[in-house]
Amino acid sequence: MTTAPDTKVRMAELTGAEARALYPSNPVVLLPMGSHEDQGPHAPMGDFLSADAMAGRIARRAEQSGVRTVVAPVLPFGGADYFGSSPGGICLTQSTLRAVLSDMLGCLVRHGLTRLIVINGHGGNVQAIHDATQPFWTQRQILIPSFYLWRVGYGLLPGIVGEAKAKLAAGHGADPLTSVAMHLFPDLVRPDLIPDPEPLQQIMGMPATAFGVARFEGAEIAVPVEYHEIAPLGVRAGDARLCSPETGAALVEQLTDLGGRFVAHYARHNPAVG
Repeated sequence: MTTAPDTKVRMAELTGAEARALYPSNPVVLLPMGSHEDQGPHAPMGDFLSADAMAGRIARRAEQSGVRTVVAPVLPFGGADYFGSSPGGICLTQSTLRAVLSDMLGCLVRHGLTRLIVINGHGGNVQAIHDATQPFWTQRQILIPSFYLWRVGYGLLPGIVGEAKAKLAAGHGADPLTSVAMHLFPDLVRPDLIPDPEPLQQIMGMPATAFGVARFEGAEIAVPVEYHEIAPLGVRAGDARLCSPETGAALVEQLTDLGGRFVAHYARHNPAVG
């Protein structure tokens, strides 16, 4: 049975009485995470806004299939990787992020909320998510999967714009996140500031092929440099001029649909137990 359209899905919006009535049924809880870093001259730094918005849409889609789902408050600060030099950026060390995430999950589990899914929007969060969630599985058999929005989005992009355009448009500061932001937050994006693509930067005479990666005679070499040495304007590999609200709308719909179906699948294989 589907729930009413006005059913609250944000944990922060529930009253104490509503929470006490709902949580004994062990609804699925989505925990959105993102970052606050340079996403290019044209895009809002708070990419956690998109992760939070997507979590809300996925929850609503799951509700339509009859799976009671709520969204925890977003964790806005990403794990430190290559973006510590972002002007105005805020990040957490990996150890701090792991501890914060472990505490957040522990609080939910303490209250019997054991059906948990991370909705991730930042590559620097991946290791901390693994490290924080693995003990819940190995020690308590509580499986907490992570739905990495933009990794999934990269896979969806060719089907939306075609292989050739996707190859040109995909990258940090470009697709999928810029198109998603253009659709979700058109007033926050500055298309007039979208830069032209830049050539590959060099690290010790080696082309920097990705954040933290240089290439030497065909071999990938890890280099612990920060983003401004690889992509001074925050755009890496993708041509943000190819991004569009239309592409963003298609990405949002497909991510929402896939996410909603995953939540329903997870709920079937992890039924609520009172």
